[in-house]
Amino acid sequence: MPVSSVVRKRCRELLPDGESIRYLFPASSVAAMAEYLIVVTDNTVMVLGCRWFSRHRPSAVLATYPRRTKLGPVELYGSLSPTVTLGPLLLEIDEEYVSVVRAADAEILTPDYLPPDPLPDL
Repeated sequence: MPVSSVVRKRCRELLPDGESIRYLFPASSVAAMAEYLIVVTDNTVMVLGCRWFSRHRPSAVLATYPRRTKLGPVELYGSLSPTVTLGPLLLEIDEEYVSVVRAADAEILTPDYLPPDPLPDL
């Protein structure tokens, strides 16, 4: 399920002035019972901690990384949820957000990372 406009608004309230959300996805800690929202802006990658037992109510900025921070690779382990590592956190994400992680990473990587244009003459 996509992140709702209500959750996006709550996240925007924790962003520095002038920053806007480019990518946003929920994540759960593999090591502890903690919920996070990962927000990617033009300048930063932020880890927002959520209230206890609620992945839809961010309460604080727990970590901020430069935008050039790579979120992937997304690790897929058969029947387990996909995982990403961000700083010291090993995070589980829902499968529907794998493309969000990959799109955020594609923006910061070299053009060689992207597949070649299949129709370059158009």
